[in-house]
Amino acid sequence: MAHGFSDLMDTPRATAGTLCAIGNFDGVHRGHVELLRRAGSDAEQIGLRALAVTFDPPPAVVLGRKTPAALTPLPRKIELIESAVPAIRVKVLTFDRSLSELTPREFAERVLVGDLGARKVLVGQNFRFGKGRSGDLSVLVELGQTLGFAAAAMDILGDERGPWSSTRVRQSIAAGDWADVETVLGRPHALTGDVVRGDQRGRLIGFPTANLGGVEEVLPPYGVYAVLTDRLDRPEQARAFARGVANVGVRPTVGAGPSVEVHLLDFDPDPAGGELYGARLRIHLLKFLRAEQKFANLDALKEQIARDADAARVLLAAKNPIPGPAGGWY
Repeated sequence: MAHGFSDLMDTPRATAGTLCAIGNFDGVHRGHVELLRRAGSDAEQIGLRALAVTFDPPPAVVLGRKTPAALTPLPRKIELIESAVPAIRVKVLTFDRSLSELTPREFAERVLVGDLGARKVLVGQNFRFGKGRSGDLSVLVELGQTLGFAAAAMDILGDERGPWSSTRVRQSIAAGDWADVETVLGRPHALTGDVVRGDQRGRLIGFPTANLGGVEEVLPPYGVYAVLTDRLDRPEQARAFARGVANVGVRPTVGAGPSVEVHLLDFDPDPAGGELYGARLRIHLLKFLRAEQKFANLDALKEQIARDADAARVLLAAKNPIPGPAGGWY
C-alpha cells in the first residue's frame, strides 16, 4: 500500500536510485523534520530521488506490543512530511507478519535495494530493523557495503530539556505542558474527527458545538481549550475555518459521557453549505483554559462557556493561517 508515493521511474533522475529516510515519524516533530531535510538536501546533491519510508500499521501493533494512540495518524503524517520537505515523497510499507520475519539482510536486499532502489539510507540513532529488531546502524552499514548503498544516522537533536522525541511529546501532553509540546512538535498538537450528531444541548443554551467522532490522536487531559479549527474539504487538504473553544471530557454537568466537541466562535454556517454533519475538522490545541467541572445548572454552565469564549477570542485574535488560498492554520 502506498500513499503520497509516485512511481520511481517517472523521471530520468529516478534511474540513479533513491535516498531513503526511514522511520515511524509519529508526530513529525522537529527531530524528524531535520532528518527529512537532510535527506532532501543530500538527495539533491548526489542526484537521487528522496523518499521518506514509514510503516502502516506501526510495527509494535503487529508484534503485539502495547502501543499508545498516535500523535499523527497516517494521512496527517504524510501531509506534514511533504509540507516540511516538498521535494520528498512518502513510501508507506505495509507492516505485516511476513515483513516482520525478514532478517536484516533480507530486508536490506529485498526491500531497500530490490523494491526501493536505495543508494543511500538515512536513519535515526535508535533505528532497529529485521526480525526481532536484530539489526542496528552497524549492521545496516555493513550490509550497505555489500549491497551497494551508503548508510548513516542523524545525531539525536534536542534542547536543554532533553531529546526531541515522540515519547517526550506524549509525556508533555499528559502533563498539560503545552509550551513544551509546541517546542518539540514545532506546532500545537491537533485532534481530527468527523462531525457527528450530538445531543443538541449546546444549541439549546446558545453555544452549539460540533461533536467529533473517530478521533485517533492522543487525547489531552480533560478540560476546555482555546483552539484553531481547520476544515478538511478534501482528504487531508486543510483550510483555516474558525477559532473556537473545545471541551475534551465527559461533560459532567449533563452526564453526557466522553466527547470531543468544539464551539466555533463567531461562526455562521454557509447557507449553501448546509449543516456541518459529516464534515471533517481538525482542532489545534493552543491553550488550556480550565479543567472540566460540574456546574449547579445549565445557566451556570452557559455563563462559564461565555467567559471561555471571551478568553479564547483574546488568546487567538493575533493568529493567522498559513498564507495561500486554502491554507490551514498549521
